Amino acid sequence: MTDSHGHDLSLGHDLPVPRVALAVGAHPDDVEFGCGATLAKWAAAGCRIHHLVCTDGSKGSWDPADDPAQLVALRQAEQRAASVALGGAGEVTFLGWPDGELEAGLRQRWEVAATIRRVRPDVILGHDPWKRWRLHPDHRAAGFLVTDGVVAARDPHFFPELRDPPHRPDSLLLWEADEVDHIEDVTGFGDAKADGLLAHRSQWRSTMDIADPDDPAQILRFREWVLDDLATTGGARTVAQGEAFKLVADL
Repeated sequence: MTDSHGHDLSLGHDLPVPRVALAVGAHPDDVEFGCGATLAKWAAAGCRIHHLVCTDGSKGSWDPADDPAQLVALRQAEQRAASVALGGAGEVTFLGWPDGELEAGLRQRWEVAATIRRVRPDVILGHDPWKRWRLHPDHRAAGFLVTDGVVAARDPHFFPELRDPPHRPDSLLLWEADEVDHIEDVTGFGDAKADGLLAHRSQWRSTMDIADPDDPAQILRFREWVLDDLATTGGARTVAQGEAFKLVADL
C-alpha cells in the first residue's frame, strides 16, 4: 500500500534498540555496506555491536603483486577500525575461511552457531541468501550460514559440545533483500556509515572507485554516493535516510 506520494506504507519501521547486535558478513566491508548506518544508530543508543566476518579477504585486491598474507592482516585491522567508526569497540570475530571459497558447510555452521551463543545477540543481521541473480558465492554461503546458524544456536541438541548454552535471538534482518518489508530510519547516521566504509582503505580503488587516495574530491564523491543511496532508500519509504531489510521475526 502506498500513499499519494508513492511511499510504501506496508513496511515495518525501526526495531527496538537491541542490547547486543551481531552482523555477519562474507568479507571485511560487507557489513558496512549492508547495515552500517543501522549499527551506528544502535551503537549511539547504547547497543553493543559485534561483527562476524566469514572469509579472510585475501582476494580483495586488483594488484597481483599484493601479498595475500599482508592483505589479510590489513583487512582485519581495517575491519576493527570500521567497527570503531560506527561507534563500536572493535569487537570482530574472524572465521578466516579462504576468500572466494566459503561454503555453507557443517563446520562453518558450527562456528557461526558458537559465535551466536557466545555473543548472545538480540538481533542478527546478514546477507539475504535468496537474493536472485547473486553472483558472488561467498555472499550466498554467508547468508545461509546466518540462517542455518540461528537454528543451530537456538536448539540444545545441535552441537551439544559447545560450552555456551543455546541462544535464540529476537529478530533477523537480511540486507539486499528482494522482498523488503522493514526499514530502519537512519537519518543522521549516513556520515558514520561512510566513515565505516572509508576505514577499509584497501578497498578504495576496487570497491569505492577512489583511484587517487590523495584526491579529496574522489573521497567526497564516494561519501556523497553513500548519503544519496540512503536518501533514495529512505525517500521511497517515508524517511529521510533509510536502510532496507527483510525481517524474520519468528526465530
